[in-house]
Amino acid sequence: MSLTFRACDIAKSYHGNEVLKDCSCAFDKAGVYVLMGPNGCGKSTFLRLCALLEDPDRGEITYFSGGHALGKDIALRRRITLVLPKVGVFNTTAFQNVSYGLRARGGKGTEIEKKVLKALEFVGLIDRSAQNALTLSSGETQRLGIARAMVIEPELLFLDEPTASVDERNTEIIEDIVLRMKRDGASTVVLATHDKEQAGRLGDWLMEMSRGNISRGKNGEGPFRGAVG
Repeated sequence: MSLTFRACDIAKSYHGNEVLKDCSCAFDKAGVYVLMGPNGCGKSTFLRLCALLEDPDRGEITYFSGGHALGKDIALRRRITLVLPKVGVFNTTAFQNVSYGLRARGGKGTEIEKKVLKALEFVGLIDRSAQNALTLSSGETQRLGIARAMVIEPELLFLDEPTASVDERNTEIIEDIVLRMKRDGASTVVLATHDKEQAGRLGDWLMEMSRGNISRGKNGEGPFRGAVG
């Protein structure tokens, strides 16, 4: 992975309520990083900061490429993306929803079609390509959101509770998608979950968040590799 990440002493408050305090971690190897913790502990806020959708109140978030720090400009933002727990879709076909990011980047027709169909096939929605996205089930919509993120080929993909509101079958499919992404090695994945068993199934490196703080490994360095618990 050419794109690496460091967060140092990150803090964030909303309306006087401190959500994150002194969070530090690094994503510096390809694989799946799992951020585990109960609902409301600050996972979503941390991912939004990592995805550059918000700024921390204090602390520093830095991305590096080839050992050089990058500015937080549009070029960097196009190398990372975040999929929210509830995916918003446009009132058009699944194909058009997935193609949006490529069209916004000036992609051409044949190139767009090839990449979109590949992404839809990867998430098991190739047979839904002509279907209006608003008619998809919640699990299919979540998978569509992952396809929409994958099609732009991000180097760092953040998934915020991707199975929180889907049924068991779609949970299995989404977990399989993450595992196949790990095998392909095209993107580093950072996945937030409150499910301890899911964390153990998917994670190469596991972090635990509690009351706005990220726990570290036994040696004081994190993230750390191994089973949770």
